Amino acid sequence: MKRKLMVMGGWVGLLLTLGCMTPLKAQVENPEAWTDTTYPAYITKVTNFGERADWSHDGKRILFVERSFGDVYEYDLETGKYRPLTHHYYHGGYVRALYLSNGDILLSGVRDFPGEDWREARFRLAELWVLDKDLDKPPVRLGEYCWEGPAVSRTRLRIAWAVHHGVYPKAIRYYQLFTADIDYSGGEPRIINQQVVLDNSEGMVRGQVLEPQNFRPGKEHELTVQAYNEEDCEVLGLDIRTGELVNYSNNTEYWEEPEGIFPDGAYTLVETTRETGRNIDIYRMKLDPLDQEWERLTWFGQDGDFKATNPVVSDDGRYIAFQVPGVNDVAGIGHGIYIMDLEKRSLTRPR
Repeated sequence: MKRKLMVMGGWVGLLLTLGCMTPLKAQVENPEAWTDTTYPAYITKVTNFGERADWSHDGKRILFVERSFGDVYEYDLETGKYRPLTHHYYHGGYVRALYLSNGDILLSGVRDFPGEDWREARFRLAELWVLDKDLDKPPVRLGEYCWEGPAVSRTRLRIAWAVHHGVYPKAIRYYQLFTADIDYSGGEPRIINQQVVLDNSEGMVRGQVLEPQNFRPGKEHELTVQAYNEEDCEVLGLDIRTGELVNYSNNTEYWEEPEGIFPDGAYTLVETTRETGRNIDIYRMKLDPLDQEWERLTWFGQDGDFKATNPVVSDDGRYIAFQVPGVNDVAGIGHGIYIMDLEKRSLTRPR
């Protein structure tokens, strides 16, 4: 199945004039030469550690986890300074951090550090929490496990997440996707209106591993979903009102996993092997099963040493934040956050 590409906007252009970002490498003429330190001038590495970025709604800050089961940080694009967000209380570490529409932060993590078997713990023990944007107290536990996702609406207090039942990844088990609203009427955030919107018991996703990605902007009744097995990953659209599924990628030849979504809701970012055959790079894909458009955005995977992963799009659609791990790094691992300026890229038109 295929992955989707997302792009989010911010104040990256301003950073270039302020000198807050890492100096850019010279434009690379040959896409095959891209590495984690050599890439076109419209790409900038802004942090030297961290993974799984998310854009603030105003595009001025990037939220990220320092590592799997690590602390959560916020990077200010105007000042070039880091701010730790989870140092003021005890916790076992986080694997996801996303801005809610009200500025609070949705976390996925554990109460106690899981030890050496962190990958398995991530799938079994991670829970959902809400951290107040004022950072004056520990986060509130929502009482729900989250093996993958979560997905967050950019316009309302609605979230989606996945839960699996059984041992992962030794066998395909029972997977469920949930949506819910976050309610503050009682003084603290809590889950309400929770419902199962998809499971892998039947239909085109029978026996598949399921993960939610994004609420589709302009059509928030639709959730982009990836469904995969050991050989294939597809980009799906799920109507959470009716349960209807649409296969947007519809190609079993390549791995294609949706990631960040564009603010117009017409395109998504996808991690895919469609040209390299084995190493992931980032593409932009049109969300139309009858009129597919694919545009390759990165060439980190061309030579076989690196891959480009976990892309997200700024709210103005101009910038993409992503990471460039080695091809043998575990999925989701990153060693710093990179930003692509799509407007500057359009002036160079890489082949």
